[in-house]
Amino acid sequence: MSNIIEIREGKILQKGNPVLKDVNVEIRSDEFVYLIGKTGSGKSSLLKTLYGELRLSEGTGSVAGFDLVSLKRKQIPELRRSLGIVFQDFQLLTDRSVLKNLLFVMGASGWKDKKLMNARAEEVLTMVGLKGKGNAMPFALSGGEQQRVSIARALINKPKLILADEPTGNLDPETSGEVMQLLIAVAKEQGATILMATHDMSMVEKFPGRILRVENETVREINTMHQFDPFSEFTAE
Repeated sequence: MSNIIEIREGKILQKGNPVLKDVNVEIRSDEFVYLIGKTGSGKSSLLKTLYGELRLSEGTGSVAGFDLVSLKRKQIPELRRSLGIVFQDFQLLTDRSVLKNLLFVMGASGWKDKKLMNARAEEVLTMVGLKGKGNAMPFALSGGEQQRVSIARALINKPKLILADEPTGNLDPETSGEVMQLLIAVAKEQGATILMATHDMSMVEKFPGRILRVENETVREINTMHQFDPFSEFTAE
């Protein structure tokens, strides 16, 4: 099976300062992978590099067929169209309805046919359990429903890879569990890989997957949850 993400000897800088170095990561298609680490350890920086917001300063890297070293600014929108990105704070446009949020993203990513756009928007809303909520305003929805809209938005272009940055960080435990189940189910249905940054160890225990841990300015794989005690070795800030 091919790798959807591959970084070798990678180095990532933020404002000229090294955030991560000696990064060696391989993630295959259809995998579900956690990225764990303390707040400020570099999890978000790695995700930002994968969607083109930060450069890979050294080493080699590719994501969804795009070369991260030679990536040009004008290629970034094309890269992002092949990804789905789910943020902790939802990042919905509060001045327009759920449907118009989705249509805005579709217009920005090159969709033209209004009929096809509306059909795809309704399809992804049904997929995330929000059928009939297209005319609702984001502020009228619960946190869990807003995150479902965010997941629907991430699925619009049938991505090969979903990057989720603390997607349950603003949700209560029960809603977090529902959102996780949904994310895993739709990724499986769409044949997408998930790379999810989190410091919610209860989710990691409940929904097993490969675990990459960011610490000491690099990324290491942890074989299983049972090989470390998350409460003694790992402290979320």
